[in-house]
Amino acid sequence: MDTPLDEAFAAVPRAEFLPVGVRPFAGEDRPLPIGFRATNSQPGTVRYMLRLLDAHPGDRVLDVGSGSGWTAGLLGWLVGASGSVVGVDIVPELVAMARDHLGDRFAWVRFEPAADGVLGWPEGAPYDRILVSADGGSLPSALVEQLAPGGRMVLPVDGDMVVVDKDATGVTARRSTGDRFAFVPLR
Repeated sequence: MDTPLDEAFAAVPRAEFLPVGVRPFAGEDRPLPIGFRATNSQPGTVRYMLRLLDAHPGDRVLDVGSGSGWTAGLLGWLVGASGSVVGVDIVPELVAMARDHLGDRFAWVRFEPAADGVLGWPEGAPYDRILVSADGGSLPSALVEQLAPGGRMVLPVDGDMVVVDKDATGVTARRSTGDRFAFVPLR
């Protein structure tokens, strides 16, 4: 049993972050379309990534490719009011959707539109945890730079789930989990 994640999934139901037409499918373990060539990742994948990310109360988290806002909401529950979450997406309509879905539930979670040519949200860096829910095909150095010493990033890289840890001196270590996933492309 994974109590913090179980509690987060109960407190932040997936259905509340889906377009009305796909809400009946919220309980299925598959990605669901949310519009704008984006998907809401399947719950099993989200749980797996969040377990690897290991966010704790008080952490500062960046959620890249925040889509409908569900993962940022889950992260908001995990880090609590002593933490903060910034969800970033390149599609302005998805940022608006995420804001609407989350409402005023967690004042420490916010959504921002990605700036042209800028990956992540450098103005809020450094982050203790970075979750990337899109596959850019390689490890983005811009996101590694936004990771705090002692921080961790979880992301798909060319279909492979990767964990990047940065030690207290700023040296990064990258490890593959050996598990393969399909994600929408990082844009």
